[in-house]
Amino acid sequence: AFKLEESRFGQITYTRVYQGTLRKGDNVLNTSTGKKLKVPRLARMHANDMQDVEVLHAGDVGAMFGIECSSMDTFTDGSVQLAMRSMFVPQPVMSITVKPKDSAGQAKFAKAISKFTKEDPTLRVGLDEKTSATILSGMGELHLDVYVERIRREYGVELTMGTPSVNYKESITKRKEFNYLHKKQTGGSGQYARVVGFIEPLETEADGGTSAEYVFENHVVGTNIPPEFIPSCEKGAAEAGGKGPLTGHGLQGMRVVLQDGQTHPVDSSDQAFRTAMASAVRGAVLAAKPVVLEPLMAVEVVAPTEFQGTIIANLNKRMGLIQATDSSEDGSGVVIKADVPLRNMFGYSTDLRSSTQGKGEYTMEYKMHSPIPRDEQDKLIKAHQQESESG
Repeated sequence: AFKLEESRFGQITYTRVYQGTLRKGDNVLNTSTGKKLKVPRLARMHANDMQDVEVLHAGDVGAMFGIECSSMDTFTDGSVQLAMRSMFVPQPVMSITVKPKDSAGQAKFAKAISKFTKEDPTLRVGLDEKTSATILSGMGELHLDVYVERIRREYGVELTMGTPSVNYKESITKRKEFNYLHKKQTGGSGQYARVVGFIEPLETEADGGTSAEYVFENHVVGTNIPPEFIPSCEKGAAEAGGKGPLTGHGLQGMRVVLQDGQTHPVDSSDQAFRTAMASAVRGAVLAAKPVVLEPLMAVEVVAPTEFQGTIIANLNKRMGLIQATDSSEDGSGVVIKADVPLRNMFGYSTDLRSSTQGKGEYTMEYKMHSPIPRDEQDKLIKAHQQESESG
């Protein structure tokens, strides 16, 4: 399934058959959910024209009706457990808070969000614990604006929107060992767990960015930590990685390695090892010189040559790093490629139109997360401290 669409017939699932045949009335298995589904109707689509068919053969592209699934799901006849490799889905780089202006639109809003997240794997939804507003996260300002407009136009729901926020991350810059003992006695059975290991930064990507991974590795030899407690250690490490010490954003580009530990015959438990690991990682991260990372966007601007100087000056003003400048064959146009921090790209479309008499246009896509300048990092840390104190 590579595309989903709502119609008067219900959900239309566009799909391609890679092997065998797909017939009307067949029972298929969704390998992503494990659910068996019946195909009530098949069709070939030619623009707006629809032609019902009885069978699709290998290589055919067609549409299934009445199938509940998500984009990039794989279907088989149930005799094999195979799944097509999904496309790469990057992490969101921008978020906004949205909520219906009146409670009457809540049901339609929920239906719209459910539909759009099935269609688009780069659109993520969360909940703001303080305001109970829905958080929409995506690949940029325009990406989120499109879905806000679709909710208004297709479902008739007016939304109240918060200020867009950049999805920062945190990482570490050096290796740090940890040896942490969690010991708690409360009269009855207590808690006891010791964990020993280290954290280290992952190798940087070829383009100089920080790796997006957060890795846990178990190097324990023997039974100093029984195997049944290792998953709890991994959960504790993940818990610590979900909130960095500087600004509260998640950690990435870090490897957590568990090497050894110690148990108590009575007081050791899953909860004790989870708590010990979370505390050990948090302490080690603080000592490993953590830094804040920001999303860096690959920006490409196309405009008439006469505006080249103005465009470059504007990108430099936004802390952009010019990567290439190419002219068209006749010299009338120019293509400027630059890497620009996402936090500085708000409102750029308006600036570009006004500075090029409406003749310039640009595209932008996520490239990587990279360390933020120290003065900006200090501002974010201060803002996070004030928010924590007030909240």
